[in-house]
Amino acid sequence: QCEEAAYEERWYPAGKWACVTKGEPMYEQSISMSFMKLMRYICEENSVGCYLGMTVPVLNEIHLTKEGTELEREVVTAYYLPGEFQQNPPVPTDPEIHITERAPLRVITRVFYGTTTEETILREISLFCELLGSTDTVLQETYIVATYENPSIPQRRNEIWFICRA
Repeated sequence: QCEEAAYEERWYPAGKWACVTKGEPMYEQSISMSFMKLMRYICEENSVGCYLGMTVPVLNEIHLTKEGTELEREVVTAYYLPGEFQQNPPVPTDPEIHITERAPLRVITRVFYGTTTEETILREISLFCELLGSTDTVLQETYIVATYENPSIPQRRNEIWFICRA
């Protein structure tokens, strides 16, 4: 009988991402609006006029307030460009979408299931902090929520990523 690991460490190479930043009153509004913009980009609203192909996970970079009790309003939602578009990314027609080269990333990650709301994310960060104990090796106010399935799936697979210090 195998037990699922509580968390794992991963390394992601540098790469180009299409990103949208939103600061709506609720986290769910920000990610929903950003994801819809990215889907239009993926599905033809780009300089090559074709479907780019979906990659997972879609990342939502979040920041905690100084008190650590709530999320900052601004959320960056990021879609990894498929391999064939890494060298020459199609230009988005939407000016709110920016193509960004992200540096290599080392994270400590933990899976959770269900919807991602400010409440569930804060709970997952807190649980993960307890599980890790000392968190000197990770950033304290910046986290990533990685989603692997369509937002309409009620028990979808997500991860909370703690970003390792360089």
